[in-house]
Amino acid sequence: MKEKMTKIMEAFHKYNSNNMAEYAFGFDETIEYDALVVAPAFTPHKLRMEEYCTVTTMRNGAYASGYLVENKDFKIAWIKTGASATNVMDYMSVASELKFKKAIFVAAAGGLKTNFPVGTICTPSYMISGYVNSYLNDSIKQITPFKRIEPTNEAFVDECIKLADKSNYMLKLCSAFNVDSLALEYLHLDEIKKYGTDLVDMHSSIFYEMIDLMEVPGIALLSVSDNLATGAPFLGRNAETQAEYNKGRIEILRHLVIEITKNVN
Repeated sequence: MKEKMTKIMEAFHKYNSNNMAEYAFGFDETIEYDALVVAPAFTPHKLRMEEYCTVTTMRNGAYASGYLVENKDFKIAWIKTGASATNVMDYMSVASELKFKKAIFVAAAGGLKTNFPVGTICTPSYMISGYVNSYLNDSIKQITPFKRIEPTNEAFVDECIKLADKSNYMLKLCSAFNVDSLALEYLHLDEIKKYGTDLVDMHSSIFYEMIDLMEVPGIALLSVSDNLATGAPFLGRNAETQAEYNKGRIEILRHLVIEITKNVN
C-alpha cells in the first residue's frame, strides 16, 4: 500500500471505526481472499455465479453490499458499490482494510464506435478521467479532469487477455472516457466524442488509480450494454440485442472472473 493510501485510511479511521469493511460488507479482515471483485451494479447472481460457486450474502445494505463467492479453489470478496466513481472510490477505500491478492472490476459501458457492439467484453488500455479523481490530489483545489490514466500493471492485463484467448473468448482492448453523470453525458456527447475513445463509462479510471495506491494487480472488465453509434439503447433493448448482452455478461464475464481469480497472478 502506498503512503497516500495509508494517509487516506488514517484520516478515514480517525473519524470512523477501524473495521469499516466488516460494517459495510460483512467481511473478515483476517482472511486473505483470492480476489476482490468491485461491481457498481452487478451482484454475483447477475452473472449467475451460483451455478459454479457458493454465494453467501454477507451484508445487504442500503448503499453497499458484500458477497462471499467461493468454491474449493478460491474465495472472492465481492462488493457492490452502487454506480458513480465517488462510490467506487469510497468503497474501495473501505475495502483496503481487507487482504486480497488481486482486484477485478466488472461493470457496463456504452459503445461510441460501431466496432464495439452490445455484448462485447473489453478492457481499457487507457482512460480519460472525470472530475472525481481530483479528490486523490493533495488539495481539493487541484481540479484535474480529463487525465489520461493507464493500467500500471500491464503484464497482469496481458495475462488476462491471453487467458481469454485460450478459452476462445475475446477480451477486446479499448479506450474509455469516464463521465460523472450518466444522464448528462448525452448533453455533452459531442465534446466527449472529440476525445476519440471507444467507450464511455463512469468508473474504470478511478478503479485503476485505487489499485495503484493499494499496490495490488487488477483489471477492469467492461461489458458493452448500449451503443450510441449504432443506436442500441441502454434501456429497451430488442430481444436479439438483449441476448447478446446476456451472453457477454453471464457467459463470458463470469468465465473471466473465475479464471482470472484462479490462474492469473
